Formats: sequence, C-alpha cells, structure tokens
Amino acid sequence: MAATHPVTVYPPDDDGARRVRVDGEILGRAYSVRDIARFLQEAGLQGWDEMDVVRSRLIDWRGGGPGEWTAGGTSGS
Repeated sequence: MAATHPVTVYPPDDDGARRVRVDGEILGRAYSVRDIARFLQEAGLQGWDEMDVVRSRLIDWRGGGPGEWTAGGTSGS
C-alpha cells in the first residue's frame, strides 16, 4: 500500500453500504466499520480491528467519516 491514502471508503449508497477500495481494487461493500476491518484483514493487515480503521490516516473517507452509514450524510449511530 504505497499511496498516501491507499484505502478509499466511498459515500453510503441508498442501502447504507459503502464501497471499499484498497490499492485501486474494490474489495466490496461495507455496512459497518467492522466490515471495513475485515476487508483490510483480508488485504493483509491481519491485526487490524475497528479502532484501527477509525483512527487510521491511511483511509480516505468520502461522504462522511466512520460514523456515516446512510445516504445523504445522516449519522448511522
């Protein structure tokens, strides 16, 4: 993962899912921070958990941060 932000989490879609891209490849749709942690573990960051995802500067959060899970920017908490 060489880029400044090698992980991109896109804005929530109408279903509340966010596409997750790592090093240019879409890994899937996440419905929670836990899902993003799972994708990153599968991509080789074995020790990562939800707190690592929330705190990481490697992630470019588009359309809201880790607390945004509904379309239009309403908090999913």
